[in-house]
Amino acid sequence: MAKKRANGEGNIRKRKDGRWEGRYTAGVDPETGKPIAKSVLARTQRECKEKLQKAMEELEKIDITKRRDYTVGEWAQLWYENYAKPSVRASTAAYYKNYIDQHIVPRIGDIKLTALTTLQIQKFYNETKAHGRVQRYENMDDLSLSNKTIRGLHTMLRQCLEQAVTERLIPYNPANGCRLPKKEKKKMQIIPPEKIRDYLKAAEEWGVLPMFYLELSTGLRRGELVALLWSDLNLQTKTLTVSKSVSRGKGELVVTEPKTENSVREIYLSDEAIRLLVEDRKNHPFSPYMFPSPKTGGMYGPDCVGRIHKKLLEKAGIEEHVRFHDLRHTFSTLAIQSGIDPKTVAEILGHASAEFSLDVYTHVTAGMKKEAAQKNQRLHGKRRITTRNEQKRARRPPEMLRQAAKFIFRCFRSEFPFGSGLGQTEKSQNSPSKKVRNMQKNPAEIRRFQPDLVGVSGFEPEASWSRTKRDTKLRHTPSARVL
Repeated sequence: MAKKRANGEGNIRKRKDGRWEGRYTAGVDPETGKPIAKSVLARTQRECKEKLQKAMEELEKIDITKRRDYTVGEWAQLWYENYAKPSVRASTAAYYKNYIDQHIVPRIGDIKLTALTTLQIQKFYNETKAHGRVQRYENMDDLSLSNKTIRGLHTMLRQCLEQAVTERLIPYNPANGCRLPKKEKKKMQIIPPEKIRDYLKAAEEWGVLPMFYLELSTGLRRGELVALLWSDLNLQTKTLTVSKSVSRGKGELVVTEPKTENSVREIYLSDEAIRLLVEDRKNHPFSPYMFPSPKTGGMYGPDCVGRIHKKLLEKAGIEEHVRFHDLRHTFSTLAIQSGIDPKTVAEILGHASAEFSLDVYTHVTAGMKKEAAQKNQRLHGKRRITTRNEQKRARRPPEMLRQAAKFIFRCFRSEFPFGSGLGQTEKSQNSPSKKVRNMQKNPAEIRRFQPDLVGVSGFEPEASWSRTKRDTKLRHTPSARVL
């Protein structure tokens, strides 16, 4: 008798059309109280069992009572309003809203959240990169988007779908398997050191020298610079506290916390920076802002400071394309070049690690490359690389030692000439033995008659060295010469 299946394990039956159907209960509808029935179809009973088992395993990852038939667009809007917008900065929230309205909703917004696949997301990324730019005016030929934009879109969509996994609306995150375009690393540009004086002179003529001198000596972000208050400056300790940032959202200036936790910091200022700030304070003694706008009396807008920077570049005759943010790179590069340790530079910039500052915010100048080459030359200047022949000649013994070895060898050879009767009897002297005859035919066999000059410096055998099985000592052939 077949074993009865337990509740919740589902059941399998064969339909009239020949296919196999597996049914299972996915839960209970909270509104009606009725069970929610689901089914899978297959051509064979074995395949049906496998599909049913897989469906039951995925059911454990999904809370069917909380699930609605969300589309991707509906869930993205819901996620943005309840999870993203309250927890990110205003500028980041604006990026997310643009991604959802301009890209996600028009292209994949109608797909069911539970039916979204990795392949669909990958095609969405590819099509968006190729022609996803919004055509804001006629004759706009290039509609492609940068790799950075696609990577930012992926970051937002992955977080959105990860929240759906957390709430057990979908079993896994389909965005995790996508392949993204490579991360673009733009070449950083700085103000050439020889043109910084001209840049500051133009800022003085424009009436904004204290602001831009402070920027070049601290590397503040643009939003941090315009958000400074006079109360942030401590004249006794000569320190500046950075605790705010300004961004523009919906046409209004919004004061928020800095970008990261490490961005809240205290920076020591030079005497020249303090002097310029104190003198500039006399022009607006009652303003709470350190750099008030001469037109409105309030804070400068971040974009306004960027436009002033472009005018200063033009007035100073700097042709390089240097953004306002590149002043931050200029500060870090000059600081490292002047000998300030990377850890201190990272703390001034508000970074968590010195590695990040060196990798992103330090521009290697031509002068730094030349200095490195000169250091390498000084390092190896005292070391002269010799050739093999020079080393061989250097190992040769002095002339006196060579002459002494030559004299000893001649004396020994005249006393015991090779092939003489050394160690032989009378009979053997008159009639050489077979062993002696072999030794005369093969000079390599004459070993015990060879003078042992291996330890004498300067002695070099002409023939190769040989080794016998019984005697492990290295010996040389009779034919030898003295240098």
